[in-house]
Amino acid sequence: MELQGRVDRLRRQGLSLVAVSYDSVETLAAFARAKGITFPLLSDEGSRVIREYGLLNDTYERGSQYYGVPWPGTFVLDAQRRVTSRFFEEQYQERNTAASILVREGGQGVGPSVTLANPHLSLKASVSDDTVAPGSRVTIAFDVTPGRRIHVYAPGAHYQVISVALDPQPVLTVHDTRYPPSEIYFFEPLNERVPVYQQPFRLTRDVTVAATREARQLLSGLQTITLSGQLEYQACDDKVCFKPNAIPFKFELKVKGLEGR
Repeated sequence: MELQGRVDRLRRQGLSLVAVSYDSVETLAAFARAKGITFPLLSDEGSRVIREYGLLNDTYERGSQYYGVPWPGTFVLDAQRRVTSRFFEEQYQERNTAASILVREGGQGVGPSVTLANPHLSLKASVSDDTVAPGSRVTIAFDVTPGRRIHVYAPGAHYQVISVALDPQPVLTVHDTRYPPSEIYFFEPLNERVPVYQQPFRLTRDVTVAATREARQLLSGLQTITLSGQLEYQACDDKVCFKPNAIPFKFELKVKGLEGR
């Protein structure tokens, strides 16, 4: 299982992992033995906790063997047991990877990375995971450091906003780019105020590998899949706006079948 493969890394970061399901203690114990699970599997027979968290899958009728099953999702709790983040999938075949969640929470992934630089900024682009399967939702992170006295434009600016363009692939669904809060910059030569990034910041963009029958057929003959595209931006200093630029990136990720998840 993907989660079991991340247990040691999570523990090294001071994090704990617990899974909750509506299965009985005996069923979970047998599953843990069969799959080599070493993190706690908690039984919520009767689905009381599942209901309290609003996770009950109401598409199954009462009396069905599946009644009580939760919608798949992940909660992140702090040391005071307060929920700080929630991650849910639109379809049960699609799952956020543990590494993807960590990256979206500001951590580092386990996938390939590349570091690039030019006179305007330096960039580290990285992928949360090094291996994907049908249904995997992974995150590409872009850690950007503007050069001295340089700014790039944030959403809301009427100049070219820094953005991530991904090359289309038939087996990939690309999700919206996530932007951090920006700051307002006063551009004196034009007497205008615009939202910008001047300090180091991170953009993230998720990609989901399709789990349809057609996608699985396409993936079955592949050992790797390519994530490629470019980071597009326009940089300015306190006097000049430079022409728009783009930094290309490319990653090769290993592909495995569902049985390896």
